[in-house]
Amino acid sequence: MNFEVLDPGLAEYAPAMHSTLDPVLDAHLNPSLLQNVELDPEGVALEALPVQESVHIMEGVYSELHSVVAEVGVPVSVSHFDLHEEMLWVGSHGGHATSFFGPALERYSSFQVNGSDDIRQIQSLENGILFLTKNNLKYMARGGLIIFDYLLDESEDMHSLLLTDSSTLLVGGLQNHILEIDLNTVQETQKYAVETPGVTIMRQTNRFFFCGHTSGRVSLRDLRTFKVEHEFDAFSGSLSDFDVHGNLLATCGFSSRLTGLACDRFLKVYDLRMMRAITPLQVHVDPAFLRFIPTYTSRLAIISQSGQCQFCEPTGLANPADIFHVNPVGPLLMTFDVSASKQALAFGDSEGCVHLWTDSPEPSFNPYSRETEFALPCLVDSLPPLDWSQDLLPLSLIPVPLTTDTLLSDWPAANSAPAPRRAPPVDAEILRTMKKVGFIGYAPNPRTRLRNQIPYRLKESDSEFDSFSQVTESPIGREEEPHRHMVSKKYRKVTIKYSKLGLEDFDFKHYNKTLFAGLEPHIPNAYCNCMIQVLYFLEPVRCLIQNHLCQKEFCLACELGFLFHMLDLSRGDPCQGSNFLRAFRTIPEASALGLILADSDEASGKGNLARLIQRWNRFILTQLHQDLQELEVPQAYRGAGGSSFCSSGDSVIGQLFSCEMENCSLCRCGSETVRASSTLLFTLSYPEDKTGKNCDFAQVLKRSICLEQNTQAWCDNCEKYQPTIQTRNICHLPDILVINCEVNSLKEADFWRIQAEVAFKIAIKKHGGEISKNKEFALADWKELGSPEGMLMCPSIEELKNVWLPFSIRMKMTKNKGLDVCNWTDGDEMQWGPARAEEEHGVYVYDLMATVVHILDSRTGGSLVAHIKVGETYHQRKEGVTHQQWYLFNDFLIEPIDKHEAVQFDMNWKVPAILYYIKRNLNSKYNLNIKNPIEASVLLAEASLARKQRKTHTTFIPLMLNEMPQVGDLVGLDAEFVTLNEEEAELRSDGTKSTIKPSQMSVARITCVRGQGPNEGIPFIDDYISTQEQVVDYLTQYSGIKPGDLDAKISSKHLTTLKSTYLKLRFLIDIGVKFVGHGLQKDFRVINLMVPKDQVLDTVYLFHMPRKRMISLRFLAWYFLDLKIQGETHDSIEDARTALQLYRKYLELSKNGTEPESFHKVLKGLYEKGRKMDWKVPEPEGQTSPKNAAVFSSVLAL
Repeated sequence: MNFEVLDPGLAEYAPAMHSTLDPVLDAHLNPSLLQNVELDPEGVALEALPVQESVHIMEGVYSELHSVVAEVGVPVSVSHFDLHEEMLWVGSHGGHATSFFGPALERYSSFQVNGSDDIRQIQSLENGILFLTKNNLKYMARGGLIIFDYLLDESEDMHSLLLTDSSTLLVGGLQNHILEIDLNTVQETQKYAVETPGVTIMRQTNRFFFCGHTSGRVSLRDLRTFKVEHEFDAFSGSLSDFDVHGNLLATCGFSSRLTGLACDRFLKVYDLRMMRAITPLQVHVDPAFLRFIPTYTSRLAIISQSGQCQFCEPTGLANPADIFHVNPVGPLLMTFDVSASKQALAFGDSEGCVHLWTDSPEPSFNPYSRETEFALPCLVDSLPPLDWSQDLLPLSLIPVPLTTDTLLSDWPAANSAPAPRRAPPVDAEILRTMKKVGFIGYAPNPRTRLRNQIPYRLKESDSEFDSFSQVTESPIGREEEPHRHMVSKKYRKVTIKYSKLGLEDFDFKHYNKTLFAGLEPHIPNAYCNCMIQVLYFLEPVRCLIQNHLCQKEFCLACELGFLFHMLDLSRGDPCQGSNFLRAFRTIPEASALGLILADSDEASGKGNLARLIQRWNRFILTQLHQDLQELEVPQAYRGAGGSSFCSSGDSVIGQLFSCEMENCSLCRCGSETVRASSTLLFTLSYPEDKTGKNCDFAQVLKRSICLEQNTQAWCDNCEKYQPTIQTRNICHLPDILVINCEVNSLKEADFWRIQAEVAFKIAIKKHGGEISKNKEFALADWKELGSPEGMLMCPSIEELKNVWLPFSIRMKMTKNKGLDVCNWTDGDEMQWGPARAEEEHGVYVYDLMATVVHILDSRTGGSLVAHIKVGETYHQRKEGVTHQQWYLFNDFLIEPIDKHEAVQFDMNWKVPAILYYIKRNLNSKYNLNIKNPIEASVLLAEASLARKQRKTHTTFIPLMLNEMPQVGDLVGLDAEFVTLNEEEAELRSDGTKSTIKPSQMSVARITCVRGQGPNEGIPFIDDYISTQEQVVDYLTQYSGIKPGDLDAKISSKHLTTLKSTYLKLRFLIDIGVKFVGHGLQKDFRVINLMVPKDQVLDTVYLFHMPRKRMISLRFLAWYFLDLKIQGETHDSIEDARTALQLYRKYLELSKNGTEPESFHKVLKGLYEKGRKMDWKVPEPEGQTSPKNAAVFSSVLAL
């Protein structure tokens, strides 16, 4: 409503307008204290206010049902029926909001919204109420808690708001624009210019937005673009109110007279079908408000400020008999609203009173209202209050039972100790849904308990674990059962939270502040990420694997070398092993060993990860050994020529990991059989007894290597199966000692726990009183460290707990093929001298390099992490420093740790699985130079896998020898993809979608076009990638790939393997070309390539302004190149060539990047044009795509 035309005297609202209230007001009281209190002459409440009593309600006729006072003497500025609950909301000129429940108008809540400005409009939502004041939009819960407070510009003067959908709001006022606000992000998303300023009323239908202006006009605007479609000049003075129903628009307002503005008694009615005015409707009251109240007919309710109300048909004649009168307490009615059910009318007057008129005795405000939540009543004790300030107050007034026994208060203090009650655990659902803003967490109330009541456990459960696998961890388990062992935060399973932008806005740097690369966990069978990191940080393995290249399509050694190359190039960004795991899934042996997990098993953690990773460890070493046997690198090993390592059938993996041994089988008849064999790893064999005696790790390891066991075996002498004693003797020790711990049951776990406790007691006795409780030292201690006696720093108690594993072990081969194993410490080295000098005598020292541990988690299924000692060469390449450091690798979480943390195993949640020991000075024995095995010949012509492919279908021309790319050459690139697994998402209660697991994509087509030279724009790679995995969606509309294009039996395309095309792209990256394309980040991610940033020229970022949307290639091509591409489907040749042309256009507009300001103006024009066009390219008159004609004509000409 327009308040400018009201009586100016109403600006000063005197609290004395109620003469009957004046005698009871104390003159010493501050009148402002009465704004939130309802008083009457008796000083009680609302019952005795001089308002009309409830009358008998006649069905179908509106009559007054109730009247209440919202605020004494403060005019009501707005009223609104709640659209979700049976409530009426009222806002005042003092910025106060009050809600009333039900037709009885029982006060529900009352709170201050704004301290100075009046409330101009109220809108109810599902979770709260929106309040609009002059320059403030506030969203509050129905109880008064603030959900958000959005401050507008101080120059704004807002009057109206319109909820266009569940999360979008339009706000208008006296300025020349309307704001669009997103309620999810609480941000301004659009600002629509308004030609006629002063939008005070807004309505919406399924065809138009209706905006009422202070000038008397009503404009009809498009729902999408907000452009003016039609405009009605209703009144010459000002607009008071309007409403829309069906095809009718009814308005009321003021007309200009010689003496000023006068209320016009003619309602202007418009037909929206013909967009013209129909006969005005003359009424018998001065209309200030009007609403359609459609029941059987389209009735109009016309209300005057004096309280007169008239019902009439918009196309008929007004009858004076249809007028009834509202009796306001104040002189004027200030607001009017109709309930959604049309059964109730609400009026607010200038004295703060609210009048409810209904057409039935028991009306409902909404057709379907939800139940309203009420606060629990206060339970007051029935005992009389006692004044404790009275010294003579008899305590006998407190009823106490008579007893002769000793009272509990007489309990001796020596027999008691304070035991504070533990804080109750936070609800798991609250922790799951909680979002943090700074250090404060917000979560919706799960409504599992009564408000403000928390049950306490009087007795904590002391039960221990039923089995070894039942271990609680994760943040949920930690709070729910605090007496159980807690898992450190960095060891918990990490997950990627996906947003609308996918991974682009996920902060990986929060989890990894080093320059080493983590691995993403969302790919199927990514449980082996920790073992991939262990193999990568073995310097000989890393170098020798990267030197390998063969012709097998699915070679794990080749794929592992490609992945190691990506880890080398990365500067802290995570990589993914999708191509390696793709090849891994095709190996029949992996499936036979149960190493291929189904998605459901991996997500729920049904598989035993400890056993799984140990089997995977044995499998990968065996598989790499077999793959490398076929292509041996002769210069890899620098050992002596006669060494057994350099046998023709051995591989690099065999040289590093293989241990040659003799298996002796002695029958009871006395015959002995000796067989030579080799193994790539050992499995720990634990002693049978469960006593708590000390048992060094070296003893257990020796027992496991030189294994002796009694078993039934075939005896050639006896010619039958006989009990035999089988022993194993070591002939040659490996360079890398791999140990599977086999802690798969409670028995082995208890053994580790007992040995760690015994080792802890021995360490305490050994160091005596020198052990500190923590790692802090006094100044005198630091001075002692500088002396020879203080060189060895005393460990702390925390460092000695749960430690049984030594950092180094010493092995010695005896003359009779025996083996001596002992733990080795730094003190032993000072006593016996360097280990390098003893290698000549068959004595070797092995240092712990990595431990892979199983983190037990009954809620998430557990996870696998690795502690790895990263060597000097890696730090030198990545960080430019020379030192060694232990790190924790938990998928994409990488964190430096203390060395003792790598050998501390709390068996309740952290169980060892795999150990890697390496010989000292191992790197000096191997050639660690990496020679890139990819040659330029990969770019030359090759045969297609498709049987039906013919030359007439050739869409590219391979590079000639004289066209080989050089450093800095441009190559246009585009790729198309198909979907292997659909996206997994959940719908939250607020309607937003949360991605749990993204869709798994596979590259289907890769195209590279020449970026310079006489053949610029001609493709030299256009490969369709054959796949053996099931394709769920070919995405033909976006990729152009059709069913059958990737099948070698029926495809007519140039079909190749992924490895073949991957080698081509790797060669282009290694040679130093610059790739030009649109959205290359996603392309390289799915192809599984790591490309240096200086070799990527992405047009999606070249033509992008900060904090603005990304622009499609189709729109950029239309705007800058006047090309209409991607008509029916996408074509990678067309897209790659268009990206090249756009890059040339960018250089032209920005003067090779020297004039960024002028180019910024071009981008502003681009975004303005895009908003006007709604980012849509106009449809072409004739659908002629230039993609095929231009390409094939050039191909045929060549």
